[in-house]
Amino acid sequence: MSKFKKKKKGLPALSTASLPDIVFMLLFFFMVTTTMRETDLLIDSPRLPSATEVKKLERKSLVSTIYVGKAKDPKYGSGYDRIQLNDKIATANDVPAFIFKERENVSEAEIPFMTTSIKADKESSVGTLADIREKLRDVNALKLSLSTHKGSVIKK
Repeated sequence: MSKFKKKKKGLPALSTASLPDIVFMLLFFFMVTTTMRETDLLIDSPRLPSATEVKKLERKSLVSTIYVGKAKDPKYGSGYDRIQLNDKIATANDVPAFIFKERENVSEAEIPFMTTSIKADKESSVGTLADIREKLRDVNALKLSLSTHKGSVIKK
């Protein structure tokens, strides 16, 4: 009887030498292809109201944000009734064009899932918010989110 057993020939061990290269290549790919949606606020950062019941928005890519508050620059006027759509100060009458432009960026199947988020300062006029809601209703953008400092209140 022998003291040494014969080694069985099986599959060689999987080489993980190239694993770090693959991981860094994927990381670099995602860093390069990811775009951050940034908007320069032309209004003061809204002091958002608080809410007791909130719901987190699931698909951020389908959210269009309307900012309402006091303009930072006096050339846009004074008061808390300034509306910012993307990177420009606008009026409630510009909201339908904004929604149509946002709809162009998504597929037709995703349009019913689009949400309009309104980030309005506590001091903003209810009349301004009502005007925005009326314009949203006119273009059938009925999924509305009123942002608070802890989340979003969804209005249907």
